[in-house]
Amino acid sequence: MSRLLYESSVSYKGYLIIPLIFGKVDNYEIYSYKLLSEIGHKSQFHKAENPAGIYESGVSNIIDIAKEHIDQNSEFVNQRDSFKSRYIYRNHLIIIFQEGDKCFYDHYPPELLNNIAAPKLFKSEYECLSWIKQGLDGRHVRQRAN
Repeated sequence: MSRLLYESSVSYKGYLIIPLIFGKVDNYEIYSYKLLSEIGHKSQFHKAENPAGIYESGVSNIIDIAKEHIDQNSEFVNQRDSFKSRYIYRNHLIIIFQEGDKCFYDHYPPELLNNIAAPKLFKSEYECLSWIKQGLDGRHVRQRAN
């Protein structure tokens, strides 16, 4: 499977829709998607791959299919954007959450929705992002040296 297209992800009603290239047919890319849910494992669609079971030839089309599926099947309704503070760094997805004066994060690698975040709290979004970038940069340097 190709990497997840985090840079094309869309937050919608408490879900993060993440497109991916499912495959190629006659040099045309076929897109699918995965979902993250703000309520995590309480949702049947958290980390689900293409619960609508429909594939498309464009990112915007697959996003529309995912939105329609969420509209018809969502277990909850949320109007605030829990995924608004998300960043892509070295093809990794980083989602920052703030509760009061504390920040924490979720961190997903490019190929799969497997949260590899360390259980650490930060005082600011900037401090959190700096710590993550430092770790990814250090890992990148170590991989290049090997």
